This record gives sequence, structure tokens and C-alpha cells, in this order.
Amino acid sequence: MRPADHPLRSALNDEVHARPSESLTAPVRISYLAMSTPSEAREEEWLHLLTFAKARDVDIPEHSANHFSADFGGFSMRWERHAEFTRYTFWTPGSGDIFASSALDLVPAEWVERIPGRVLVATHGGIVRHVDHAGGVDAASARWFDGNVVVGSSVGDGAAIALTDFRVRADGFSRFVIFDRSLTPRQAGRTVQRMLEIDTYRMMALLTLPIARELAPVIQLAESDLSACMTRLEQAQQSDESDLLDSLTRLGARIERWDAQHSYRFSASAAYYELVRRRIAELREVRITGVQTFGEFIERRLAPAMNTCRTIARRQESLSQRIARANQLLTTRVDISVERQNQALLESMDRRAKAQFKLQQTVEGLSVAAITYYVVGLIGYAAKACHSRGYAVDPEWVEGLSIPIVLVLVGAGTYFLKHRLTRNLRSS
Repeated sequence: MRPADHPLRSALNDEVHARPSESLTAPVRISYLAMSTPSEAREEEWLHLLTFAKARDVDIPEHSANHFSADFGGFSMRWERHAEFTRYTFWTPGSGDIFASSALDLVPAEWVERIPGRVLVATHGGIVRHVDHAGGVDAASARWFDGNVVVGSSVGDGAAIALTDFRVRADGFSRFVIFDRSLTPRQAGRTVQRMLEIDTYRMMALLTLPIARELAPVIQLAESDLSACMTRLEQAQQSDESDLLDSLTRLGARIERWDAQHSYRFSASAAYYELVRRRIAELREVRITGVQTFGEFIERRLAPAMNTCRTIARRQESLSQRIARANQLLTTRVDISVERQNQALLESMDRRAKAQFKLQQTVEGLSVAAITYYVVGLIGYAAKACHSRGYAVDPEWVEGLSIPIVLVLVGAGTYFLKHRLTRNLRSS
């Protein structure tokens, strides 16, 4: 009895066992294809593989699987799907000249030609018994690598010797050879897998180099544009701020567009380069006299390209940050100008308000006098009416007597009404 499993427990636990290396025993011929497959072709890729397996009565995992290996009779195949590429590895037992024929020769040519995607890496190679090869590295170079300078070392703490020249031949394939001294089958499979992964990840890392070379001049031009904008910002008048802000905004949008298009590629390049270095470390190389090791070759040839990519990525990021700072400076300057304009506007409004207040007080005095005049007039009319009816009333005397009384009442009423309105406005 135990609590319920997390829904991802099995999948996460099995991840450490994903893509295990094969057991290989010398002599064996190996053919390898790494295909750059777009995401929209993944379904076509799976159907292509499924058709091939069913035609040979080979069961393959469900659609969600991303790797499998099987014996197809006469040769074995291993299929692996990665985020950006798909790997096909074919191998078959074979002695003699390992490049006289290849494992791929046993696969129907029509099926191979119709594999979805574009070839990124194509390699023929093999494992031979060390005792079957007479001579040293120079003899191996002359026999299998057209006399080219080879790269290699003793790997697996001396259990084997691995050689390659990293060259693509006229048939579109590169080559590698592993001389088996004392490899176990699993160790041989891991050594082959590391050799293939070094070549694949090396090419994936280098996919960023053309982008970096393309971006270098445009980033330099953008840096010049930013320098010109900063000079204009230093000398700009208030009337120039709008055009300058528009220029900085356009430049910032251009840099952000480049970043959105290429940031993933630069990050992926760094990750692939790190994988290459790890796979080389896992080979546990021991130098062969006069032969450049895999680590030395990669550091001399791949590291400069990766440094170029890192430099361009840093320049792009730095440029984006500098544009943001320049934009912030200009925005601060515009805000200060706006605040000054607002302050001047408020001062002008304050002066107008004071003038209106004084005018209002004058108008209020005139209003009190006018109201008093009309009220007194009405009282005078009333007094005259009474006088005409025979009452002993002097209309002029009544009007004169009512003036101060009406004036006080109208003034007091106006004051209290104004005070009440002011209090209501403040409370609201």
C-alpha cells in the first residue's frame, strides 16, 4: 500500500533510460543520417517510418515515442527524434574493408531518398578489430581517409582508437573508424554514439554562424545610428524631441525584431556547443603522438565560431539595453518639458482664476446693487398704490427707508448662498 503516483512519475523516471546506446561487436559497419526536419513534416516522417517497418513486419512503438531500434533482417536501425533534427543509424556486421560497402546499401534506396527533411550530417563508419589493422595512423589515413590529416585519440582509457578527418566526400558522406582493443559491446555502442553526437551537435552549433556573420554589419550600422541619436540627444532642442523619439523607437523596434528572430538560435548554439564539449570529455581521450585530439580540434576550429556567435549575441543584447537607456533619457527629458509646460499653464490658469475672482466680486457688488434697486422700486410701487388708496403713506420716504434694509438683506442672502455653494464644492 502506498499513496497515488504523480501523473508524470513514470515518464520522468523513464527519461533517464531514454535513447540507450546499442550493443555493438567488431567488426561492424555503421551508416548515419541526421536530418533537419521542420515541425510540419513530423507527421510525414512518422508515416514514412511506419510504412517501412510494416513492410518488413517490424513492430514500432506508438506514435508518441521519440526513439526506437529494431532488427530489420540483415541490418539494424535506430531512429531518434530530437527537437530540431531526427537521427537514423544503420549497422550491420561486416569484415574486410569497412568502406567497400555500407550498412545503408542494405536499405532500399527509394525509401532513403524520400526521408523527410534535409541532410545535416551523413557518415559512414565502423568498428574493426585492432589486430586486423596493420600499421599506425598514417597507414589508416592512406587506406581510409585519402591521405588526409586525421583527428583522433585513444579513447575509453585505451580500450579503442578513434579516427576521423571531418571531411565530406564526393558521395556526401564523412567517415570515421574505431579500432577495438578491448571494448565491451556496450562500451563500443557508447563510443559510436558519442562520435556521432560530436559530429551532429557540432553542425547544429554551427548553424548560428551564418546568422552571426549576417548580423555583424547590420548591428554595426545600428550602433552607428544609436551614436548619432545620442549626439542629437545631447544637442537637441525641445522642437527636435519628437523626431528623435521616433528615430529611437524605430531603432529599438528593429533590434527587438532581430532578437525575436534569432535569440533562440543563439541560445541553442551555446547549448549544442556545451554538448559537444561534454561528449568529447566522455571519450576520455589519451593523446596519440603526432595526432590532434578531438578536444584540440574542436577548440581550434569550433571555439572561434562560437566566440563569434557569442560576441554578436552580446552586442545585440547590449545594443538593446543602450537603446532602452537612451529612450528613457529622452522620455525623462520630454517629461520635464511637459511638466514645465504644465506648470506654466497652471500659473496662467491661476492668474486667470484670480482675475475671474476679482471680476466675480465686482459683479456680485453690482448684482447686489441691481437687486436692491429693483426691490426698492417694487416697494416704491407698493407705497404709491397705498397712497393712491388714501392711506397716509409717503412713497418717497418709504423707498428711502427701505434702501438700507433691502441692501443688508440682499447682501446677507448673497453671502450665505455663496458660502453654502463653496462648502458643497469642497465636500464633493
